[in-house]
Amino acid sequence: MTRKTTKDFHPQALKLFDQYVHGLLSRRDFLQRAAQFAAVGVTGEALLTALSPRFAEARQVADDDPRIKTRSLEVPSPKGYGKLRGYLAQPAKAKGKLPTVLVVHENRGLNPHIEDIARRLALDNFIAFAPDALFPLGGYPGDEDKARELFGKLDQAKTREDFLAAEDYLKHLPEGNGKVGVVGFCYGGGIANFLATRVPDLAAAVPFYGAQPATEDVTKIKAPLLLQYAGKDERVNSGWPAYEQALKAAGVKYQVYIYPDVEHGFNNDTTPRYDEAAAKLAWKRTIEFFNKYLRA
Repeated sequence: MTRKTTKDFHPQALKLFDQYVHGLLSRRDFLQRAAQFAAVGVTGEALLTALSPRFAEARQVADDDPRIKTRSLEVPSPKGYGKLRGYLAQPAKAKGKLPTVLVVHENRGLNPHIEDIARRLALDNFIAFAPDALFPLGGYPGDEDKARELFGKLDQAKTREDFLAAEDYLKHLPEGNGKVGVVGFCYGGGIANFLATRVPDLAAAVPFYGAQPATEDVTKIKAPLLLQYAGKDERVNSGWPAYEQALKAAGVKYQVYIYPDVEHGFNNDTTPRYDEAAAKLAWKRTIEFFNKYLRA
C-alpha cells in the first residue's frame, strides 16, 4: 500500500482534521464539512479513515526488541489523581547511570506511537518514561475517538500534577543520573513548556508544536529549550511571537526551528501529516540536544 502524504489531501480538509482532533469540531461536523474537499467518490468517513493513525505500519522499534527492556509501572502522585501509570523503556544493557527523558503524549493518551517514541529513546541510550494521562479514567482505550472524548473529562490541574510527579520520579530513579529532560508533542508540547516553568532544575525541554505558557511565567524558566514548530500550524504558531519576546526578555537559553511547508503533527509517522524530512531532522536535533544537556 502506497503511503499517503499531505499532498494527497485538500489543504482545507487538513485544517478541518486539525480542528477535529483538537476538539474544536465534532465528528459529525467534520464529516459533513470535509466531504466537499474529498476526491470524487470518496466519502467524509473514508477521508477520516485515511487521515487517522496506522500504528502498526509506522512502528520503528518492536516491543520485544532485545536491545531494550520495557515495563509498565505506577508512580504515586499525592497532588494529582493519587497515582499515575506509564511505560518505561531503557537499554537492556547499560554501563553506569543514564539520563532520563519524560515523554508526553498528544491529546489521546498513551497510544502505541508514544510507546514507540519511548523505545526509540531507549535505543539512543536514555531511560524514557511515558505516563498515560488517561490512567485515572481507565487508560488509553485503544480507540482514538474514544481517547479524545475521555481526555476532555480530565481535571487538567490534577493531570499537570501527575506529570510533575513523573518528572520527580525520574529525577530520583536509581538507574538515572539525576538529570531529566522532557519531550512532548502537541498537548505534550504544552506540558513540556509548563514543566519548564514549574521545575527549576529541569535539565532540558523539547516541545514539539506545543502551546506556549503564560507570558508572566516565562521568567521562571531555567532549563534550555529546543522549540520545534510546523510552518503551516497557524493555530499554535500564533502564540510564538509573544513567547519569543518573553524568552528574550527573561534571558532564557533557547533554540527554535520552524519547519516550512509542514503540518501540525509532522513528527507523528502514523498519519499522513507526517513529513519524513522534517521529522528526521527534528528528531536528530532532539537527540543531540538531550545528549548535550543530559549527559554532561
